[in-house]
Formats: sequence, structure tokens, C-alpha cells
Amino acid sequence: MAEDGRAPLRYVWTVAGLVLASWVWFAVWRTFGVGPVAFGYVAVPLGGAVSVVALCRLWRAVRDDPHARRFCGVLLIGACFMTIGFLLMAVNAFRYSVGDDPPDMTIFAAVCVGLGFAAAMWAAARVPVDTAGRAERRRMNLDRTIAFLGCATPLWHFGLAPMITATERWSVQTLSLIGLAFLLSVAGMTKVAYLSDGPVDRTALRLVAAIGLTAAGVAVCATRYGDAGGPPSQALVLPLGPLLLVLAVRAQWNSAIGHRRVSRRSSHLLPYLAVAAVDLPLIAVVVGELRWPGRLTLGSAVVVSVLVIARQFLAFRDNAALLRDIRAHEERLQHEASHDGLTGLANRAMFRSTMHDALTRSDGVTVLLVDLDDFKTVNDSLGHDVGDHLLVSVAAMLREQAGEDGLPVRIGGDEFAVLLVGGTTVGETVAQRILDALTEPISEHRLLVQASIGIATAEAGASVDSVLREADVAMYAAKQRGKAAYVRYLPGMAQPVTAHMRLGGELRRALARQEFEVFYQPILDLGTNKIVGAEALVRWNHPDRGLVSPCEFIPAAERTGLIMELGRYVLREACRQEASWLAEFGSDAPGHVAVNVSARQLHDFDFVADVRDALRDTGLTPGHLVLELTESAVLRGSQVSRALHDLDGAGVRLALDDFGTGESSLSLLRTFPVAIVKLDKSFVDGLEFDEVDPACRDARQAVARAVIQLAGALRLETVAEGIENEAQARELRALGYSYGQGYHLAMPMSAASMTELLVAQRRAVATG
Repeated sequence: MAEDGRAPLRYVWTVAGLVLASWVWFAVWRTFGVGPVAFGYVAVPLGGAVSVVALCRLWRAVRDDPHARRFCGVLLIGACFMTIGFLLMAVNAFRYSVGDDPPDMTIFAAVCVGLGFAAAMWAAARVPVDTAGRAERRRMNLDRTIAFLGCATPLWHFGLAPMITATERWSVQTLSLIGLAFLLSVAGMTKVAYLSDGPVDRTALRLVAAIGLTAAGVAVCATRYGDAGGPPSQALVLPLGPLLLVLAVRAQWNSAIGHRRVSRRSSHLLPYLAVAAVDLPLIAVVVGELRWPGRLTLGSAVVVSVLVIARQFLAFRDNAALLRDIRAHEERLQHEASHDGLTGLANRAMFRSTMHDALTRSDGVTVLLVDLDDFKTVNDSLGHDVGDHLLVSVAAMLREQAGEDGLPVRIGGDEFAVLLVGGTTVGETVAQRILDALTEPISEHRLLVQASIGIATAEAGASVDSVLREADVAMYAAKQRGKAAYVRYLPGMAQPVTAHMRLGGELRRALARQEFEVFYQPILDLGTNKIVGAEALVRWNHPDRGLVSPCEFIPAAERTGLIMELGRYVLREACRQEASWLAEFGSDAPGHVAVNVSARQLHDFDFVADVRDALRDTGLTPGHLVLELTESAVLRGSQVSRALHDLDGAGVRLALDDFGTGESSLSLLRTFPVAIVKLDKSFVDGLEFDEVDPACRDARQAVARAVIQLAGALRLETVAEGIENEAQARELRALGYSYGQGYHLAMPMSAASMTELLVAQRRAVATG
């Protein structure tokens, strides 16, 4: 196709070379009188032959387009007739020319040229014109009439009329051909002005219409030189006809192979240009043919028409600018209505509309629902501006990974989607590309984020809501499986996921109805079995299911954000209860109450203020409150670090829970103000024996010994978690642990049961 695309250019250069050679010959002939006048007739038929070859190739190239094929076919017929006519003229010139006088045009040559011009005019006339209704057609016909008369008037005045009225009588065939060419030129120009971009290129039709203007040049030469106008017409003017024709072939060729350049329509300006054209003959009449009163009258009319044209042109320009602004505003409103303002992606409305259209057209669709994991943490810790930059970067990543078949969408917040319509792209392929892209830091802040992706596929006839519901279920299933993963929806998947989602609604109602209760697990002195502290553990008194374990509802509270409100409730209740025990039991009360804090709470800018408010409102001194943190929660950025140091400065003690399971346990002891370390239960299990693998027991003992030695060196308290039998307690005491916690020592219990235990402990102390 590249070679075919260059082929018309060879014809253009060939004809242009013939035109240049003809002009050079005329200059030499006119100056030195070298050679017979018949040589001036050669360029036109040769150029016509080249244009016929070019049109043949074009006709074959556009065979799949009926309108363009018909246009090229009729034009080819016209070019053949004109070439034959001018060839006969050249032959006649070589046979009968005498000196500088060319022979008369034969009837047969005139008929051929006339048929060629008529065919070209017919080709232009058959090109369809785009109109919009009866009113638009009336306006267009009026404008075309004005344009036709306006363009025809100067051509008549300066070209055809002088030939008709000249003392030297011209042959009928010459006058007919020039008149026909005038008609073709004017009709073609008005036709082009109202032609929309379609199968026939507007530039090509302009060039075809301009061929008729060569008749104006012939008329000027004839009226100026008489019979002597034959050589300049044949050598200078008429060779431009084949050149315009091959240029038209190239324009149509480029349009046919996909290199169309959208052209601007000039129909609105053409009537004003036509009126201005009529002024040219008027000016000529004023200057040369009238007395001064008539000149003044016509001159004033010309000035007025020129001013009106200028006024109309200014109004047209202003209106055109206003229309452009209106269209731009409408396009902007349409874009805003269908796209997200922050990321520029399609929004939910466009997403649903596109999916609905695809399902209606019987196209299958695949939906990928993409939810960023822990995005709220980014907003809370780094600010909303950083969060917005992250969303924009995620949107850019989705554009790239969605591919040509995918429509990336921002549903809202940190939730995105990719819609795949038809095609062969597999949803899992796109999902994996997205997850792979998120393994690298993104945005200008170089953040590392993860996403959970749900995939659902539907065939024609499915509803938009059902597809979205299935993708949503799959996305939540991905989150339950550990995040940073994709899951495809399968039948039966909705029930457990829906139950988990319903749990979030029940949690909100439970908080409103005060269905949560704080239990306390004692922390004992391993040497004296005295209660030295208590860990606050929340329980859910479900009206139907009874007590619900935290492992069931805490993940749902984290996911829904209710962990913030639930955490505030546990903190206040624990502080209130510890203050009550201190008031009732004094030194026999637990020395502190420990409250678990989630990573999401630590990222809340109001968390430190919540702790201070709880201490102030309950009257508990800061030294009696311990906040238990996991290693993963502590490793979460500058906001967490500031909060921990503020709490330590306020006198609240911090405990590192599940110590020894993370990769940065030792560095945390140096970086954060930790007062207590709690040995993870995994190092206590099997500490007393391991009949299967004694090496495992030795390893646990080594870790437990290293932790107690490290804590002693750093002057930290240690608590061993998960003690389930006396043998474990004995081993821990032997390793140097003073405090322990576990089911063997005491089960989690209600505040009332804990109070009874404290009463019994005080009674036992009192009785010695």
C-alpha cells in the first residue's frame, strides 16, 4: 500500500514537467520564433493521457466505494473525451498550421472536448450534498443561486461577453466550449461549497471545478490577441487542466487509503464572496463607460455593498466564534457529565451506560472491580492531597493496563473498574497486569499500594446491576483472602460474602444498641499468682447468636471503619472500669488495664486526643493505662510515630504485642518508646516438651530466653502470652519471666466476674 500511495505523485510530477516544458517552449518561441506553432498543442494531449492513466488506477483503488467509484468513472470518461479532442487539435495543428496562425478547431474535436467537459460537470453534479431538512435546503438553494450569479457575472463580463461582442467573429464550437467551461467552473465552485466530507474528497472536487477556470484564461487570450491567442492558450493555459486533474486524483487517492484531512466548509462565506465578485464588473463599468453622475451613483452602490459585506462578515465571524464557544462548552459539559473530574476516567454513569449498550447489542462483557487496599490509611497519615495524587497515578496505570479493549472507570472514592466489551481479552490477564503494576511504587510520592480485584462476566440479556453485584461479591472475596489478589465470581460465592457484608450493618446497629461488652483477662505474677493487670477484650452480645468472638467481627469492623467507634468505646469503658477498681481495691486492684489499638486507630489524627479525653473523663491516671500495639501497626509512617511519642510523653505506657513474630522487632525497641514486650504465644506453645521434635522446643526456649535477656538489658517489662498449663508456667519462671497471661491462669471474664476475683484475692491476702 505504501508503493500505491506514492504512485499518484509520479503522475503529478510528470504532468508538471510537461507544463513547465510547454511554458519554456512558449517563451523561446515567443522570443526567437523557433519551431512551428504546432508544438504548443502537444502538452495538453500528453498531460491528458497521463491523467487518464492516473484515473484508471484510482478507479480500481476505490472499487469498494460506490459513490467514489461512480465519480471517478464518469471523470475518467470525460478525461478520455477531452484527451481525444485535444489530440485531434494537435494533429490538425501539425497538418494545417501556417506560420504563427493556428488552424481552426474541427467539429469532431470540439464535440469530443465538449463531451469531456459535460462528463466532468456531470461527475461533480452527482456527488451527494448533505442537507438537514426542508428549511436547510431552501437556504442552501438561495445561497447557491446567489453564489452562481455572483461568480458568473465577472466571468461573463471579463471573458465570454467580450468574445461574443468582438468584431472578429468566433466559431460556434469555440464559443460553446468556453461557455460550457464557464458553466462547469461556476457550478463546480458552488457545489464544492455545500459538499460535506464524504466518499468524494472536497479538495479533489475543488480541483476538478477549477479546470473550468482555464476557459477564462482562454477567453482573455482570445479577446486580447484574437486568432493569435491560440498559442498562449494551448501552451500556457490549457496544460493546467491535466495538472489540476492529476492533483485531484492524488487528493482522492489519499482520502481513499485513509489519509483524509478534514476540510473546513466555506458555504457560509460564499454568498458574501459572490456579492463582492459582482462589484468587480461594476467597478470596471464605473471607471470606463459612464459619465460622472452615473459613476457617482454606481460608485456609491459599490461602496455600500462593500460595507454591507464587511458588516456581514464581521457578524458572521462573531457568530462563528460564539458558536465555537457554545460547542466547546457543550462538549465540556458532556465530558464532565461522563468523566471523573479528578482522574479524567469515565465515571459511574458512563460505565453503566456503556455496559448497558453492550449487553443490549448482544456483546458479552467482563467487569473488573478494583478497590485499593487501606487507602484510608494514606489519606489519614499523609493527607488528602497525597491521596488525590495517588488516585490520579492509579488512573494512569489503569489506562495503560486496560489495553485497547478496556474502558477504565472511577466508580468513586478509591474504587475503580475496568470494562471489557466483547473481544478476546481475558479478565484474569488484565487483573494480573494491574497487580503486577502495583508491585512498584507509583505517584510522585513513590507509594506502594495494593488492590483487591473482583471479576464478573455476563452474556447478552444480563442486567447491569447483577453484573456489578457479582463483581462486588468477588472483590470482597478477594479482600477476605488476604488482599492484593483477584477472584472471579462463581455461583454460590455470594452467600458467605453477603453474610460478611451484612455483618457490617449489624455491627453498626450493635453499637447503637450497646450490645458490646468489655471482658477482661487477668495478667498474673507468675511467682505469687497475684493479679497485676488486665487486658480489655471486647465481646458482642448478639441478641440471637449470644456471645460472638472478636475474630468474627473485628475484621468487618476494620473493613467498614467501625473499628474507630468501637475502639473509642472499649478505651473509655476500660478506663472507667480500671478507675472503679482502683477506687474500690486500692493496691489490690490491677496495676494497669491494657487496651488493644489497631493500625487504623493510630492513623487517626484525633486518636491521641481521644486517649487524653478518656483519661480525663474517667479520672484514671495515665500510668494505669497500657496500649497494646502489634509490630505491623507500629511500622506505618510518621503519623504513627508522632502519636506514639505523644502518648509516651503523656505518661501512657506502650506494649508491643505478639513480640518476636515480625522482621523488625529489635529495631522497634530502639525506635519507639516501648515499655512492655509480650512474648508471642507461638514461642510458648510446646515450650515444656516436644516428643516429636525436641529441636523445636530448644528453639522456642532459645527465643524466649533471648527476649527476656533483651528486655532486661533495655529495662522493659515482659509478659508471656498463651500459657495453657502449669508446665509452661514453670518453664517460663525458670527462664526469668515474672508475668504471664493465658487460659491456664485465668479465662477472659466479665467486669463483674473480675470484680469477684479481686474480692477473693483481697480476702485471701487478708487471711494470710
